[in-house]
Amino acid sequence: MANEKKSIMQEFKEFISRGNVIDMAVGVIIGGAFTAIVNSLVTDILTPIIGTFLFGLNFNNFGISIPWGNHPYIDFGGFIQNIITFLLTAICLFLIIKGINALRRQKPAAPAAPPAPSKEEVLLTEIRDLLKAQNGIVDAAEEKTE
Repeated sequence: MANEKKSIMQEFKEFISRGNVIDMAVGVIIGGAFTAIVNSLVTDILTPIIGTFLFGLNFNNFGISIPWGNHPYIDFGGFIQNIITFLLTAICLFLIIKGINALRRQKPAAPAAPPAPSKEEVLLTEIRDLLKAQNGIVDAAEEKTE
């Protein structure tokens, strides 16, 4: 029994210490913070603007009371606000992933062509070739072509 508990604890430690689990935990935490930002964007900024374009309609007060029983209230405004939040979250994630994919697709710049030799290099090459010709030295590359 002690071996089983110990092996389960060891397995759990291995599971937790894997990079994927830690990355996922960080993603969930950041996702929660991102959701709070998007909710604030929708609730505090976009919903009032949309309500203004809809002749002062306030989504928070948009609903209907059913006259039967205890007069339950159906909150359409909250539902619409949640749809807008979902759409904005999806758009933000799409744009972020699209940006990341664009960065991954960027290929490193092709190496630049070697610069043309300077006048001094050309002159030195000519002098070298003349000295070789005077001394009767022939390059191995020149022997193969002849």
